Amino acid sequence: MQIDLNGRRTLVAGVADDGGFGFAIARAFAECGADVCVTTWPPAMNVFEMMWRRGKFDASRRLSNGTLFDIAQAFPLDASYDNLDEVPIEVRSARRYAERGDFTIQGLTNAWKHAYGGSSLDIVVHCLANGPEVARPLMDTTRSGYLAAVSASAYSNVSLVRHLAPLMREGGAFLSLSYLASERVVPGYGGGMSSAKAALESDTRYLSFEAGRRFGIRINAISAGPFASRAASVTGMIHEIVAYYADNAPLPRRLEPAHVANAAAFLCSPLAAAITGTTLHVDHGLHVMGKGLGPNDLNWLGLEQAVADIA
Repeated sequence: MQIDLNGRRTLVAGVADDGGFGFAIARAFAECGADVCVTTWPPAMNVFEMMWRRGKFDASRRLSNGTLFDIAQAFPLDASYDNLDEVPIEVRSARRYAERGDFTIQGLTNAWKHAYGGSSLDIVVHCLANGPEVARPLMDTTRSGYLAAVSASAYSNVSLVRHLAPLMREGGAFLSLSYLASERVVPGYGGGMSSAKAALESDTRYLSFEAGRRFGIRINAISAGPFASRAASVTGMIHEIVAYYADNAPLPRRLEPAHVANAAAFLCSPLAAAITGTTLHVDHGLHVMGKGLGPNDLNWLGLEQAVADIA
C-alpha cells in the first residue's frame, strides 16, 4: 500500500528555505506524485527565488528516483492580512511588498483562481507562524504582540480555510502545524505563541465540523516535536529544547523534517479519508511524558543498554 497523490494539486503555505518542515512536506508531496505550489513571505521571496535558480536547494529537492522536484508556482503571502484594505500604507509601499502585487489571503485566492480556475485545489498545508515577542514571557507580552501572534499563527488558518475551501475538489484536506506548547508549559516559548498554538488546535476541531459539513473536506493538525530550523532559532533556546527532547522522549532520537513530512503526506492522502479534527503528535512520544528523566531513572528501569542501542 502506497501513498498516491498523483493528479493532486497542493499548496504549502510558508516555505522560505529548504531547512524547515514546509519544504520537507512539499518534497514528500512531490515524492507521492502531487503537483506542488508554495507561498512565501514577500520580504523573503527574492532570496528564496534566487537560491532556487542558483541550485542552492538542489540537494534537498532530490527525490528517491534521482530527479529534482519542481514548484509549479510560488505565490507571495503575508497571512496577517485578509485583503489589501487592511494593510498599513507603510507595509504596502515597502519595496519588497509593493513589487509582489496583492500578497494578502484574498490576493492569493484570486491568483490561484486566475492560474487554475475553480475546483482546482486538493491539499493546503498551513506552515505559518510568527510571534514578534516570542522571546518574552507571556506575562510581559504586550496586547499588540499577543494579538499579532494569534493573528499570524492561528487566525490565518481560519482565513485560509474560508477563502480556499470553495476551490477544493472532492476529498480535499487542510493541515496545519502545531507544537506541544499548546498543551504544556515550555519556558521560553512566549509572546502569545503558546496561546496561538492552542487556538490552532481548537480551531482544527471546529473547522473540521464546519468545513466538513459545508464543503466535505477534512481538517487536521500535526503537533511536531522541536527542530532547530531557522524560524525556530528566534526563540533563543531551540537547541536546548531539542537536546531535552532527544534525551527524554520514549524513543530517544532527534526529530527530522522527513518524519513530519511523511505523516503529513499520509494525513492528506486518501488513506486517511476517515480522519478529521485530529491533532497528531509526531514527536517520538515526548507528549506522553510527565517528567524529565533523572540520572537514576534508566537504571531503575534497567534500560541503559537498550537506550544506548536505540541511540
